[in-house]
Amino acid sequence: MYYIDPHLHMVSRTTDDYETLAKMGCVAISEPAFWAGFDRGSAESFRDYFRQLTEVEPKRAAQYGIQHFTWLCINAKEAENVELSREVLKVIPEFLDCPNVLGIGEIGLNKNTRNEAIIFQEHMELAIAYEQQVLIHTPHLEDKYQGTRMILDMLGKHDIDRTRVLVDHVEEHTVGPVLEAGYWAGMTLYPVTKCTPARAVDIIERHGSDRLCVNSAGDWGPSKPTAVPDLVLEMRRRGHSESLIRKIVFDNPRQFFSQSKNFVLADPESRVGI
Repeated sequence: MYYIDPHLHMVSRTTDDYETLAKMGCVAISEPAFWAGFDRGSAESFRDYFRQLTEVEPKRAAQYGIQHFTWLCINAKEAENVELSREVLKVIPEFLDCPNVLGIGEIGLNKNTRNEAIIFQEHMELAIAYEQQVLIHTPHLEDKYQGTRMILDMLGKHDIDRTRVLVDHVEEHTVGPVLEAGYWAGMTLYPVTKCTPARAVDIIERHGSDRLCVNSAGDWGPSKPTAVPDLVLEMRRRGHSESLIRKIVFDNPRQFFSQSKNFVLADPESRVGI
């Protein structure tokens, strides 16, 4: 089955992972801007990173018939530095017209601090000014519920089409408020934290399939870039229809991303490469 991974940090993965993804049926990925494994020291380092996301990664992916899309921001881990964050925010508009850019993300909260909230709001203002979609990171573990509530409260202060916002890394205790508020929700399949495939399928069975996506969020830490096929297997094991599985792993992300003028998905049958 063909699928789209809506959240995958390929700058942290080897080229072998692209080959494996292609063999597993992945036809497109979206890569939100993220932490580099260390805190960057200048806006120029982010400019180089944005060039990597808009120039280098699309070429690496294309070798294996995978389309690469991306999002731009300064991530929540580094947003505590307000001065640096504001310098990066000035750089982002230079890249918004690049053909693989879908919007602003992954913005959000890390430790739910005042500075993180300030930069979240300024990212939202940028997204609205440039009519961009938004992809949001919710914090980990014990901070997730509080952080998600803070994010939903801040989002409510902005005049933005809620169907153009995806709140990611939801779990059992946060998916309901996100969907009830009218946003899209993303479930991340991690081997240690966030959702397992089994838990994600439980959530689908409980909340339905509308405005729900699943992703691997493969990055620098313990993660599995082929986690979406694991979910496909779990749904088949439980007897779910192929049409429902396709909706979750292909149709839903395509529907959400298609709200961006830059999301033009090629016919999977016409892929070149692997």
